[in-house]
Amino acid sequence: MTAEVLKVAIQRDADRVDTFDVPAYENQTVLDVVSWVQQNADPTLSYRFACRVGMCGSCAMMVNGVPRWTCRTHISKVLDGNAVTIGPLRNLPVIKDLAVDMDPFFDKWIAAEGVHHGALTRDDEIAPIDETSATRVEANAGIECINCSVCYAACDTVAGNVDYLGPAALQRAWTLLNDAKDEGRTAILDAVSGKGGCHNCHSMGSCTAYCPNDLDPMSAIAGLKRETAKNFFKRGH
Repeated sequence: MTAEVLKVAIQRDADRVDTFDVPAYENQTVLDVVSWVQQNADPTLSYRFACRVGMCGSCAMMVNGVPRWTCRTHISKVLDGNAVTIGPLRNLPVIKDLAVDMDPFFDKWIAAEGVHHGALTRDDEIAPIDETSATRVEANAGIECINCSVCYAACDTVAGNVDYLGPAALQRAWTLLNDAKDEGRTAILDAVSGKGGCHNCHSMGSCTAYCPNDLDPMSAIAGLKRETAKNFFKRGH
Protein backbone atom coordinates (compact mmCIF):
# COMPACT_ATOMS: atom_id res chain seq x y z
CA MET A 1 0.00 0.00 0.00
CA THR A 2 1.53 3.31 -1.11
CA ALA A 3 -1.14 5.81 -0.01
CA GLU A 4 -0.66 7.45 3.38
CA VAL A 5 -4.30 8.52 3.62
CA LEU A 6 -7.33 6.56 2.43
CA LYS A 7 -10.51 8.19 1.15
CA VAL A 8 -13.25 6.14 2.79
CA ALA A 9 -16.82 6.76 1.65
CA ILE A 10 -19.45 5.26 3.96
CA GLN A 11 -23.03 4.88 2.74
CA ARG A 12 -25.12 6.07 5.71
CA ASP A 13 -28.48 5.78 3.93
CA ALA A 14 -29.89 5.96 0.41
CA ASP A 15 -29.26 9.71 0.18
CA ARG A 16 -26.20 10.20 2.35
CA VAL A 17 -22.57 9.26 1.86
CA ASP A 18 -19.95 10.53 4.30
CA THR A 19 -16.28 10.57 3.31
CA PHE A 20 -13.41 10.30 5.79
CA ASP A 21 -9.64 10.56 5.55
CA VAL A 22 -8.26 7.48 7.27
CA PRO A 23 -4.56 6.79 7.94
CA ALA A 24 -3.20 3.85 5.96
CA TYR A 25 -1.38 1.06 7.76
CA GLU A 26 0.21 -2.21 6.72
CA ASN A 27 -2.07 -5.27 6.87
CA GLN A 28 -5.10 -3.05 7.44
CA THR A 29 -8.52 -4.67 6.94
CA VAL A 30 -11.75 -3.01 5.87
CA LEU A 31 -13.06 -3.62 9.38
CA ASP A 32 -10.00 -1.82 10.78
CA VAL A 33 -10.89 1.15 8.59
CA VAL A 34 -14.53 1.21 9.73
CA SER A 35 -13.42 0.90 13.35
CA TRP A 36 -10.98 3.80 12.93
CA VAL A 37 -13.77 6.01 11.62
CA GLN A 38 -16.04 5.11 14.55
CA GLN A 39 -13.31 5.55 17.14
CA ASN A 40 -11.65 8.68 15.77
CA ALA A 41 -13.92 10.56 13.38
CA ASP A 42 -17.59 9.76 13.97
CA PRO A 43 -18.63 7.96 17.17
CA THR A 44 -22.24 7.79 15.92
CA LEU A 45 -21.33 5.32 13.16
CA SER A 46 -23.15 2.00 13.68
CA TYR A 47 -21.81 -1.34 12.44
CA ARG A 48 -21.45 -4.94 13.60
CA PHE A 49 -18.51 -7.20 14.31
CA ALA A 50 -17.61 -9.87 16.84
CA CYS A 51 -14.81 -12.37 16.30
CA ARG A 52 -12.58 -10.44 13.83
CA VAL A 53 -11.20 -13.75 12.48
CA GLY A 54 -13.78 -14.92 9.95
CA MET A 55 -15.75 -17.19 12.26
CA CYS A 56 -18.99 -15.31 12.97
CA GLY A 57 -19.81 -13.46 9.75
CA SER A 58 -21.37 -10.51 11.58
CA CYS A 59 -19.04 -7.95 9.98
CA ALA A 60 -20.30 -8.54 6.42
CA MET A 61 -20.80 -5.34 4.41
CA MET A 62 -20.78 -4.14 0.82
CA VAL A 63 -17.26 -3.09 -0.21
CA ASN A 64 -17.15 -1.29 -3.55
CA GLY A 65 -20.49 -2.95 -4.32
CA VAL A 66 -19.34 -6.47 -3.42
CA PRO A 67 -20.50 -8.33 -0.27
CA ARG A 68 -17.54 -9.33 1.89
CA TRP A 69 -16.45 -10.22 5.39
CA THR A 70 -14.71 -6.98 6.28
CA CYS A 71 -12.50 -8.60 8.92
CA ARG A 72 -10.90 -10.88 6.31
CA THR A 73 -10.66 -8.32 3.50
CA HIS A 74 -7.41 -6.39 3.36
CA ILE A 75 -8.01 -2.82 2.32
CA SER A 76 -5.08 -2.97 -0.13
CA LYS A 77 -6.97 -5.61 -2.14
CA VAL A 78 -10.06 -3.48 -2.72
CA LEU A 79 -8.80 0.09 -3.07
CA ASP A 80 -9.63 2.00 -6.22
CA GLY A 81 -6.63 4.30 -6.23
CA ASN A 82 -6.65 5.25 -2.57
CA ALA A 83 -10.45 5.19 -2.24
CA VAL A 84 -13.04 2.68 -1.09
CA THR A 85 -16.82 2.76 -0.64
CA ILE A 86 -18.39 0.79 2.20
CA GLY A 87 -22.11 0.22 2.66
CA PRO A 88 -24.64 -2.03 4.41
CA LEU A 89 -25.44 -5.45 2.99
CA ARG A 90 -27.79 -5.39 0.02
CA ASN A 91 -31.27 -6.97 0.09
CA LEU A 92 -31.84 -6.44 3.83
CA PRO A 93 -33.49 -3.54 5.69
CA VAL A 94 -31.00 -1.09 7.15
CA ILE A 95 -31.32 -0.45 10.88
CA LYS A 96 -28.69 2.29 10.94
CA ASP A 97 -25.63 3.03 8.85
CA LEU A 98 -23.84 -0.29 8.22
CA ALA A 99 -26.04 -2.46 10.47
CA VAL A 100 -28.85 -4.37 8.75
CA ASP A 101 -31.89 -6.20 10.08
CA MET A 102 -31.22 -9.95 9.73
CA ASP A 103 -34.78 -11.00 10.59
CA PRO A 104 -35.94 -11.47 6.96
CA PHE A 105 -32.90 -13.67 6.30
CA PHE A 106 -33.62 -15.95 9.27
CA ASP A 107 -37.38 -15.93 8.66
CA LYS A 108 -36.70 -17.46 5.24
CA TRP A 109 -34.42 -20.06 6.83
CA ILE A 110 -37.41 -21.17 8.90
CA ALA A 111 -39.78 -20.94 5.91
CA ALA A 112 -37.50 -23.34 4.00
CA GLU A 113 -37.83 -25.85 6.87
CA GLY A 114 -34.18 -25.31 7.67
CA VAL A 115 -34.57 -26.78 11.16
CA HIS A 116 -33.81 -30.32 12.23
CA HIS A 117 -36.83 -32.64 12.19
CA GLY A 118 -36.03 -35.33 14.72
CA ALA A 119 -37.90 -38.52 15.57
CA LEU A 120 -35.73 -39.93 18.37
CA THR A 121 -35.49 -38.86 21.98
CA ARG A 122 -32.46 -38.54 24.24
CA ASP A 123 -33.30 -42.00 25.57
CA ASP A 124 -32.90 -43.66 22.15
CA GLU A 125 -29.65 -45.05 20.82
CA ILE A 126 -27.73 -42.77 18.48
CA ALA A 127 -28.37 -43.96 14.95
CA PRO A 128 -25.22 -44.97 13.03
CA ILE A 129 -24.38 -42.82 10.02
CA ASP A 130 -22.39 -43.92 6.99
CA GLU A 131 -20.06 -40.98 6.51
CA THR A 132 -19.02 -42.26 3.08
CA SER A 133 -22.53 -42.38 1.59
CA ALA A 134 -23.40 -40.03 -1.26
CA THR A 135 -26.15 -38.36 0.75
CA ARG A 136 -23.84 -37.78 3.72
CA VAL A 137 -21.29 -36.16 1.41
CA GLU A 138 -24.02 -33.84 0.11
CA ALA A 139 -25.15 -33.04 3.65
CA ASN A 140 -21.61 -32.28 4.78
CA ALA A 141 -20.96 -29.98 1.83
CA GLY A 142 -23.02 -27.14 3.26
CA ILE A 143 -22.67 -27.45 7.02
CA GLU A 144 -19.96 -24.76 7.28
CA CYS A 145 -22.50 -22.03 6.49
CA ILE A 146 -22.32 -19.46 9.30
CA ASN A 147 -25.35 -17.36 8.25
CA CYS A 148 -23.33 -14.30 7.30
CA SER A 149 -25.82 -13.42 4.52
CA VAL A 150 -23.13 -12.61 1.96
CA CYS A 151 -24.81 -14.95 -0.54
CA TYR A 152 -28.19 -13.34 0.18
CA ALA A 153 -26.74 -9.89 -0.48
CA ALA A 154 -25.07 -11.11 -3.68
CA CYS A 155 -28.24 -12.68 -5.11
CA ASP A 156 -30.02 -10.73 -7.86
CA THR A 157 -33.05 -13.00 -7.57
CA VAL A 158 -33.48 -11.93 -3.96
CA ALA A 159 -33.16 -8.31 -5.11
CA GLY A 160 -35.99 -8.73 -7.60
CA ASN A 161 -38.25 -11.17 -5.76
CA VAL A 162 -39.13 -10.42 -2.14
CA ASP A 163 -40.61 -13.91 -1.70
CA TYR A 164 -37.53 -15.83 -2.82
CA LEU A 165 -36.13 -17.89 0.06
CA GLY A 166 -32.55 -17.20 -0.91
CA PRO A 167 -29.41 -19.32 -1.31
CA ALA A 168 -28.51 -19.83 2.36
CA ALA A 169 -31.97 -21.07 3.37
CA LEU A 170 -32.19 -23.35 0.35
CA GLN A 171 -28.70 -24.74 0.95
CA ARG A 172 -29.72 -25.54 4.52
CA ALA A 173 -32.83 -27.30 3.23
CA TRP A 174 -30.65 -29.39 0.90
CA THR A 175 -28.33 -30.27 3.77
CA LEU A 176 -31.23 -31.56 5.87
CA LEU A 177 -32.82 -33.34 2.92
CA ASN A 178 -29.65 -35.42 2.65
CA ASP A 179 -29.22 -35.95 6.38
CA ALA A 180 -30.20 -39.51 7.38
CA LYS A 181 -31.04 -38.25 10.87
CA ASP A 182 -33.66 -35.78 9.60
CA GLU A 183 -37.28 -36.92 9.31
CA GLY A 184 -38.66 -33.89 7.51
CA ARG A 185 -38.24 -34.84 3.86
CA THR A 186 -41.86 -34.21 2.87
CA ALA A 187 -42.03 -30.91 4.76
CA ILE A 188 -38.76 -29.72 3.20
CA LEU A 189 -39.78 -30.61 -0.35
CA ASP A 190 -43.14 -28.90 0.08
CA ALA A 191 -41.49 -25.78 1.50
CA VAL A 192 -38.87 -25.37 -1.21
CA SER A 193 -41.15 -26.20 -4.15
CA GLY A 194 -43.75 -23.54 -3.30
CA LYS A 195 -43.88 -19.78 -3.77
CA GLY A 196 -40.42 -18.31 -3.40
CA GLY A 197 -38.80 -21.74 -3.56
CA CYS A 198 -35.88 -23.23 -5.45
CA HIS A 199 -37.44 -22.95 -8.90
CA ASN A 200 -37.19 -19.16 -8.70
CA CYS A 201 -33.40 -19.45 -8.86
CA HIS A 202 -31.96 -18.30 -12.20
CA SER A 203 -28.65 -20.16 -11.65
CA MET A 204 -26.58 -16.99 -12.02
CA GLY A 205 -24.11 -18.29 -9.44
CA SER A 206 -23.37 -15.12 -7.46
CA CYS A 207 -24.06 -17.02 -4.22
CA THR A 208 -21.33 -19.53 -4.95
CA ALA A 209 -18.94 -16.94 -6.40
CA TYR A 210 -19.01 -14.73 -3.30
CA CYS A 211 -19.35 -17.27 -0.46
CA PRO A 212 -16.41 -16.55 1.88
CA ASN A 213 -16.42 -20.19 3.04
CA ASP A 214 -16.19 -21.53 -0.52
CA LEU A 215 -19.56 -23.28 -0.29
CA ASP A 216 -21.69 -23.98 -3.35
CA PRO A 217 -25.32 -22.94 -2.77
CA MET A 218 -26.04 -22.98 -6.50
CA SER A 219 -25.36 -26.72 -6.70
CA ALA A 220 -27.48 -27.31 -3.60
CA ILE A 221 -30.36 -25.42 -5.21
CA ALA A 222 -29.94 -27.47 -8.38
CA GLY A 223 -30.25 -30.58 -6.23
CA LEU A 224 -33.48 -29.27 -4.73
CA LYS A 225 -34.84 -28.60 -8.21
CA ARG A 226 -34.18 -32.22 -9.18
CA GLU A 227 -35.70 -33.66 -6.02
CA THR A 228 -38.80 -31.47 -6.09
CA ALA A 229 -39.38 -32.43 -9.74
CA LYS A 230 -39.07 -36.13 -8.88
CA ASN A 231 -41.44 -35.65 -5.97
CA PHE A 232 -43.95 -33.86 -8.21
CA PHE A 233 -44.17 -36.74 -10.67
CA LYS A 234 -44.06 -39.38 -7.95
CA ARG A 235 -47.18 -37.85 -6.44
CA GLY A 236 -48.85 -38.07 -9.84
CA HIS A 237 -49.64 -34.37 -10.31
